[in-house]
Amino acid sequence: MSVAAQCPAIHVAGLHVVRGGTVVIPDLSFEVPAGQVTGLLGPSGCGKSTLMRSLVGVQIVASGTVEVLGEPAGSVALRSRLGYMGQNDAVYVDLTARENLAYFANILGAPGTDVDRVLEQVDMVRHADALVGRMSGGQVARVSLATALLGGPEVMVLDEPTVGLDPVLRRDLWMLFHRLADGGTTVLVSSHVMEEASRCDRLLLMREGRFLADDSPEGLLARTGQRDVEAAFLALTDEAAAS
Repeated sequence: MSVAAQCPAIHVAGLHVVRGGTVVIPDLSFEVPAGQVTGLLGPSGCGKSTLMRSLVGVQIVASGTVEVLGEPAGSVALRSRLGYMGQNDAVYVDLTARENLAYFANILGAPGTDVDRVLEQVDMVRHADALVGRMSGGQVARVSLATALLGGPEVMVLDEPTVGLDPVLRRDLWMLFHRLADGGTTVLVSSHVMEEASRCDRLLLMREGRFLADDSPEGLLARTGQRDVEAAFLALTDEAAAS
């Protein structure tokens, strides 16, 4: 086995982030192996987006180590190896879905055939030639996700990718995430919807910039004695407050 294969897809040690004079992430360390769907769950404002921005290298960090695929976060070498979907849609409203994807594919050096592939993956083939500015919020989100899929990245960092989508499409996207992971892609997905936790291989439960738990859904329920992840999260929150 090569050294690269032995390295975790994501390695974070002693991450400390301050925004606007407020400590958002005090001291966070964790690793994520390749080929896994990891859910980053927690309430809005707990630091999920800040952590994800740190992973893709667009967040200034006060201290700590953040590496993706063995490279420092934000490295040029990661540009075509990491796909990122933020909460704010990073697509042009005056272009069609297809034109947006062709533009970003050109920047990434991805093959032209990738446009049709990712349109099909996010179920947007029928709307490929519609202007993004005339689409629904859910459709725009799917175009944004499609841009993150261009080039077949080895790591995908997805911030709330299923928000505003109907149940059928949410199910289909989670199936897509697992197909990607089965092929070796590392998928880190954030959500504040606890019911989505059962779809993950592993859970990172976050509150106030810290992890309350790092476990599989089954392990988390067994540890807390609860029936669902939301109840487990509340139990862990109460336990942390009491300590």
